[in-house]
This record gives sequence, structure tokens and C-alpha cells, in this order.
Amino acid sequence: MDWPAYSPDLNPIEHVWDMLGRRIAARQPPPTCLPELRRALLDEWCNIPQDQIDNLILSMPRRCKACIASSGRLRNN
Repeated sequence: MDWPAYSPDLNPIEHVWDMLGRRIAARQPPPTCLPELRRALLDEWCNIPQDQIDNLILSMPRRCKACIASSGRLRNN
């Protein structure tokens, strides 16, 4: 079986980074320096609801099946 060289859809941390990025982008006011960004990242990391992480993990069998069905081509979910 050929495996895709890079399959972000099958890498749960990529989805967590996306969640984190969206949460940082929504902050008002946005972080304006590295120490503020660090604090914002830590705050948002701690505030990601556990059910979102659980749902992401539970979605992995479906994502794997979809990847197999598409012969490894990237998908948009």
C-alpha cells in the first residue's frame, strides 16, 4: 500500500494547532509582542474544551476510512 507523504487530516495535532490559531486570531485585543503571544497561547491551550479533543480523537477511524477510500488524496473536512 502506498502512503501519502503528508496527510494532515490524519494528524490530530494539526487540527489542534488550527483550533489554537483560530482562538488566538479571535482575541481582542490581539497579542502585540512575543510575551503576550506566549501567554495567549498558554491560556488558549488550557481552555480548549476536552470534548473537542475527544471528538477529534473519535473522528480518527472515519478519517482513516476516508483516506483509504480516496487512495490517500488530501481531503477537506
